[in-house]
Amino acid sequence: MKKSTRFNLLLALTYSITLIGGMYLGFKFLKDQGFKIEKSTRYADNNQKVEDIIHIINKNYVDDVNADSLHHLPIDSLLHQLDPHSMYLPATKAFELAENLEGNFEGIGVEYYILNDTLLVTNVLKDGPAFLAGVKQGDKILKVDSANVSGRGLPRSEMIGKIRGRKGTPVQLTLLHYGAVSPAVLTIKRGRVEVSSIDAAYMLNTETAYIRISKFGANTDEDFVNAVKSLKTKGMKKLVLDLRDNGGGYLNAATGLANQFLPENKLIVYTQGKHEPRTDYFATGGGEFEQGKLAVLINENSASASEIFAGAIQDLDRGIIIGRRSFGKGLVQEQFAFEDGSALNLTIARYYTPLGRSIQKSYKKGYAAYQHELEDRLNDGELTAKNVKAKDSLQKTAAFVTQSGKKVFGGGGIQPDVYVKLDTTGYTKLYATLINKKILIDFVFDVLADRYTPTYLSQTLNTFSINDTDYKDLLKYIQSKNVAIDAKQLMVSKSIIYNDLKVMLCKYHLGDAGYYKAHNLTDNVVKQALASLQ
Repeated sequence: MKKSTRFNLLLALTYSITLIGGMYLGFKFLKDQGFKIEKSTRYADNNQKVEDIIHIINKNYVDDVNADSLHHLPIDSLLHQLDPHSMYLPATKAFELAENLEGNFEGIGVEYYILNDTLLVTNVLKDGPAFLAGVKQGDKILKVDSANVSGRGLPRSEMIGKIRGRKGTPVQLTLLHYGAVSPAVLTIKRGRVEVSSIDAAYMLNTETAYIRISKFGANTDEDFVNAVKSLKTKGMKKLVLDLRDNGGGYLNAATGLANQFLPENKLIVYTQGKHEPRTDYFATGGGEFEQGKLAVLINENSASASEIFAGAIQDLDRGIIIGRRSFGKGLVQEQFAFEDGSALNLTIARYYTPLGRSIQKSYKKGYAAYQHELEDRLNDGELTAKNVKAKDSLQKTAAFVTQSGKKVFGGGGIQPDVYVKLDTTGYTKLYATLINKKILIDFVFDVLADRYTPTYLSQTLNTFSINDTDYKDLLKYIQSKNVAIDAKQLMVSKSIIYNDLKVMLCKYHLGDAGYYKAHNLTDNVVKQALASLQ
């Protein structure tokens, strides 16, 4: 099984397989996206789109490029000649990206999961169109308008497309309420659904708060300020800010968040490109958390705007960065829109931290990329001191020195101040099979969800574990899915299986906040952050 953090696996279990109707998580889509989307240039003739794209590249691209070599290439091949973040977006993708970053969506406001070829409603956004119409968690959606959607194995894209739609348009759902014998028919008018970019905000202990930000959207700054004001009333003096798996978003959202921590006139970031003069972004002061200890959590999927923020905090000695090296995405995209709704996201500049560090990793597979991979493997313990040649071959990129005398390095992402190794305890081939076949989350929705209540989980969160009956039923459930159980592997993976079931059950009954509260109880990165803030 390929190494990955338990955190990433649980995200894969809960988020990537949960479908959203009227909401769209988007953090994975944003992983390779830019954070600057401003222009809405229109082009009249779609037949001229390739020529238009070449003209845009020649006029705006971050580096020199031989435009003549791009003629007569299809769009995808044309953009492959550039960097991996310049891309052409079909109309639906461009619309989803814009919706996601704006922090609101047009739909009905439900999350659902495909369980045994049936759409199971796993969450209903409070005060959204579905909530007001009477849709409840645990309902099974049988039909969308006249189309049967249960028992047909429709692909994810078709599921989303059938429920989402423009504000004001109606959608008719035929669904079976939990415990009901006959189905009900509800007509719901789609509306604008607002979703916070903050997944969780709560107190880890009497003076340390935890805030999880999933993306940098139009309302991130405002959402953060509201969360901090609430937490301060509960005794917040220190903060663990979790940006793991945050793939970025708007530039001004990153600078706006940094402004909540930094004093006036501190440089946050600057951008510069071949056709773009240097632009500096400074803190204006008066932030909500200028004082107080700060730990920022990052990992290999923290990218773009997350790296802007982490880089500024690190360069200016404002807090401690904990976790794993970030993604290394330091390119600014600008969006150029076409009349048919499609768009070109083109790299126009690079961004640099206050000390002048470029965070962009090499997107050409060569020596620099090898060095970064090698260093991470050394940190994770995959390579040891015995491999002297490997250690001696490490070449650090240019070093910069902060005001406190700390060395930081440019290129290849943000290197944390405190590196936390991958936690692969309990990972076996059996566990990998349970993950890949989605058996654990199926068991939660199919069996455990009915056995426990939100009230019980909330009251026993710190001590809760599935009981012996649950475990025996899980083994039967695994066998019913035609998966052979290796007793030795099962014993090695038992503790992580127990924990996975707990956090997924908390996600179902207590939402995102419950998920992170349960997960953070055993998260080594969070534990390290608490220790570092003492």
